[in-house]
Amino acid sequence: NLEADVYFEGDEIQLQLQKAIATLPEKQKLVFNMKYFQELKYEEISEILNTSVGGLKASYHLAVKKLEQYLKED
Repeated sequence: NLEADVYFEGDEIQLQLQKAIATLPEKQKLVFNMKYFQELKYEEISEILNTSVGGLKASYHLAVKKLEQYLKED
């Protein structure tokens, strides 16, 4: 059934994303999770982690690049 396949595909993608996130350095993992899953603004993350917005943007950008690379290879 098509619906079941769509859900399976979604679960599979989610699983691959979680595996990819697990490979990130701790700070990039934190920043990515806060920005992507918790949908926090850089300013909010900056206050929580006591890090500059510029540094957070760099960490997030690097995390996204590493995740894209991991998912392409897998």
